[in-house]
Amino acid sequence: MSNMDFMEKLLGGVEVEWNPLESIAKIKHGKDWKDLSSGDIPVYGSGGIMGYVGELSYDKPTVLIPRKGSITNIFYVETPFWNVDTIYYTEIDTTKMVPKYLYHFIKTLDLMALDTGSGRPSLTQAILNKIPVPIPCPDNPKKSLEIQAEIVRILDTFTELTTELTTELNLRKKQYNHYRDQLLSFEEGEVEWKTLGEVAVIGTGSHDTQDAIEDGDYIFYARGREPLSLNVFDFDETAIITAGDGAGVGKVFHYAQGKYALHQRAYRIVPSDMMDPRFVYHCLRSYFYGYIQKASVSSSVTSLRRPMFLNFPIPVPSLAEQARIVAILDKFDALTNSITEGLPREIELRQKQYEYYRDLLLSFPKPDAEVAA
Repeated sequence: MSNMDFMEKLLGGVEVEWNPLESIAKIKHGKDWKDLSSGDIPVYGSGGIMGYVGELSYDKPTVLIPRKGSITNIFYVETPFWNVDTIYYTEIDTTKMVPKYLYHFIKTLDLMALDTGSGRPSLTQAILNKIPVPIPCPDNPKKSLEIQAEIVRILDTFTELTTELTTELNLRKKQYNHYRDQLLSFEEGEVEWKTLGEVAVIGTGSHDTQDAIEDGDYIFYARGREPLSLNVFDFDETAIITAGDGAGVGKVFHYAQGKYALHQRAYRIVPSDMMDPRFVYHCLRSYFYGYIQKASVSSSVTSLRRPMFLNFPIPVPSLAEQARIVAILDKFDALTNSITEGLPREIELRQKQYEYYRDLLLSFPKPDAEVAA
């Protein structure tokens, strides 16, 4: 069935009218609050829930649209809430529109294209009021609401599945952390402990971010989570990579195998023969960031130096025991972190599926004048 056939079957031949948002909802400002400590009414800002109060601002289903800041963060709220002045709430005419239908539709819009801020992104009531919203079967409100409700039902099926998968992922992450801590904790005298400087070679690369090219032959590890590429390589080895400065300080994003290039402010950690590289990877990924935070004299670590690596304590069980631990942790790692397998991959696929059907279900025919334009 084509997209057009799907829409025609859903609409049953009825007309669709595009009306400005102000004709079906009043956009209202939030209010400042003073006390976050009392009550259980959530306080929404443009970034989400900021705290709780005892007094409510509004208690009907609504769509919250940021006025400034994270303007693409759209929230649907059915329970009592309070909203601050950085986010609007919508008083929706429920004789014309199912509130969650409006939520799903607003999610299809490129709100950044409506940004009026000179620095911090912002949206004005005047601009939002003029957003055209599709209303199926406008001459028959009952049938219109039925069509809207069916669209909401279909889309909610996808979002509920994504929510269930996300909840499952969070439980698996807690389980992973529990087993990781158990597997990497050893009783006194059970294993030998050494410093990272004793069991690994530690060094940096020679490239700058501006050296990166598109579609290079080799992976170029810089300081961020996403690798770049180059047509030359610096090393051909197995190594753990961490950023020397920037937002990734102390965090382990990459496990290099084979030929790669390295940023001049990223560190390569190459384990010796007494260590399973993946065992060292799990130890560093689990505890190195916390170690750096405690070892630093500054409350905010902005850069690393090689001496900061040298004294990081690391257990040295037998290679067979290291391999056993690695096998267990790698399975959990794939389940909880891999974007190519496990739950993260499943969540990504379900999110794309939701977006596909959302855009399909809300792709009503535009007015002839707009199509011609």
